Parts: sequence; structure tokens; C-alpha cells
Amino acid sequence: MTSEDVVGKTTLTIANMAEEAKIASEGVKAPSRQTLLGICKSLVAGGVAGGVSRTAVAPLERLKILLQVQNPHAIKYNGTIQGLKYIWRTEGFRGLFKGNGTNCARIVPNSAVKFFSYEEASKGILWLYRQQPGNEDAELTPLLRLGAGACAGIIAMSATYPMDLARGRITVQTDKSSTQYRGMVHALTTVLREEGPRALYKGWLPSVIGVIPYVGLNFAVYESLKDYLVKSRPFGLVEDKELSVTTKLACGAIAGTAGQTVAYPLDVIRRRMQMVGWKHAASVVTGEGKSKSTLEYTGMIDAFRKTVRYEGVGALYKGLVPNSVKVVPSIAIAFVTYEVVKDVLKVEMRISD
Repeated sequence: MTSEDVVGKTTLTIANMAEEAKIASEGVKAPSRQTLLGICKSLVAGGVAGGVSRTAVAPLERLKILLQVQNPHAIKYNGTIQGLKYIWRTEGFRGLFKGNGTNCARIVPNSAVKFFSYEEASKGILWLYRQQPGNEDAELTPLLRLGAGACAGIIAMSATYPMDLARGRITVQTDKSSTQYRGMVHALTTVLREEGPRALYKGWLPSVIGVIPYVGLNFAVYESLKDYLVKSRPFGLVEDKELSVTTKLACGAIAGTAGQTVAYPLDVIRRRMQMVGWKHAASVVTGEGKSKSTLEYTGMIDAFRKTVRYEGVGALYKGLVPNSVKVVPSIAIAFVTYEVVKDVLKVEMRISD
């Protein structure tokens, strides 16, 4: 999705803590009353979770993007194993992590905003829901979590979208590219100078549409699974109302798989639209002049139409295999890292008190 990500890569990126769920069930205050200390804790935990999870799967993330945008008439990457071997052979070990620094620079604030936005949106939505007659003791439902997750994904994605565009271009450029982006700042300033301010948000619309089911389903599925396991306690997975790290990993993996499968075609379109107008595009995108189809799109619908027309419906799922392989550990690691970091910060704060 959207991936990227999704993703959210990102997106996404992404859990409401068991602690927060308890608070929500006991009584919710207006989001504006969140203490500064709690805000900092959520932002730090979310940022660390995003950076750790993306670095762990960086080679698969880069290969996914290369498969999404490569020219169908100049194929270089034929699959997950072959693609990783090709990158290793032609670009070395560093090639596997190309763009990861930029990705982390994007995903850390993205993940921080996403986690914090979800917690605040879930509390705010529940608070508003409880204002309705007969809902005074209501709890968060999967539908409400879906809405909170969608809000969090849109806010985080919109706030960091130019960084995602820059990351995408840096990721696909090769040593043979006529002009190299030297980093996040150079890429953003170059795009701004050569293509104008609007270019920084190319592909934003499919990203917004895709982030709703992607991030929304991530949150809804993850939280619903946790609630179900805590209440039903199947197979002895729950002890003292707490899930083990392994069980949380499994819940995160299932949530990530559900979200990315639904939103993936929109992620492909987003990534392709981000490459439009890049006159120094890498040979992997332009096909070294061998392209039989235009790289210009007038909008999201046109991008869908041309992609399907020239490459078939299957093109909308290019890179799905490496994305599926990476999304499981990526989302799962993000969820668990977030919870662990928040627990560590909680302990440290108690000690300092």
C-alpha cells in the first residue's frame, strides 16, 4: 500500500496499547488533556518502532519498489530471490540498503505521528460516541478502531508525503543514473526547483485512498485479535490478561497481511505516479529508452488504465511477493517494539520519580 510500504510503508506503522484500551474502557477524557509527558512517550516509542522495523526489512522494501516501477520491456528483476541476488551482484551489500537512511528519516516521524494520532483519534472517537444516548458505557469496536486507524494513517501520510516521494526516487536510482540525488534534502530541493511544489505530492490521492483500508485494517484487526484472545483465552495463549510477545507478533503479522493485500494496487499506482516528471529517472524506470508505453499519467484513473492496458491486471500486484515476505516481520516488529519501548519509558519515568 499503500507501502508501503504501507506503508504504509509506513503507512503504517501502529498499535493502541493494552494500557490505552483499559483507559478507554474505564472512561475517556477529551484528547486535548493528554499530558506532555504522555505525548513524548508515544512519539518516541512510535519513532523507534518505525526505524527498527524498516531497517530490518530494507532489502525487501527496496526490491518491492524496483519491481513496482521497472519497465516491462527492460526486465532486470524477475522475482524475490533473483532480484536480491542481482542487486547484490551489481551494487554490493550497500545496494540492498539504498534509500534506507532516507526511509528511516521519513518513517520515524511518520510512525511517531501515526501511533500518537491513532491513540488520540481512538480516544476522541470513543469520547464522541459515548455522548450519544445509550452509549455511555460503550467500548471501542472494530469499526471505531478502523476509523481511528484511517484517521491516523491519513494524518501521518500527508505530513510526511514529500519525504516518501524523495525516498522512492532515491531507492530506484542506480549508479548509471545521469543525475544522482545525494540525500533527502537534495532530492526535495531538486524536485521543488525542477518540477514545482505540486510535484512533491504526486501520487498523494491513491495514497490517501489506500491508507484507509491499509492502516485502518492494521489497527482494527490487531486490536480485535488482542481483545478476542484476552477474553476467550484459547489454547492457553493468555496468562493474567497479558499476551506473550510471540502472540503479539502473530497478531501483528495477520493484521499487516490483511491490510497490505487489500491496498496493494493503490501502492503500485502511487509509486509509479511519483516517478512521473523525473527527467533524470534511473534506467530501471525508463528502460534505457526501450519503453513502448508512456510514463506520463494525467491522474490516478489514467495511471490505472495505462498500467492495466500495457501490462495487464497482474501489474497492479508487482512486488507483492517481497512485500508479503517483508510486511509480516515489519508490522509485527513495529507493534512489539512500540509496546516494549513504551514499557521501558514507563519504568524509567517511575524510577526518576
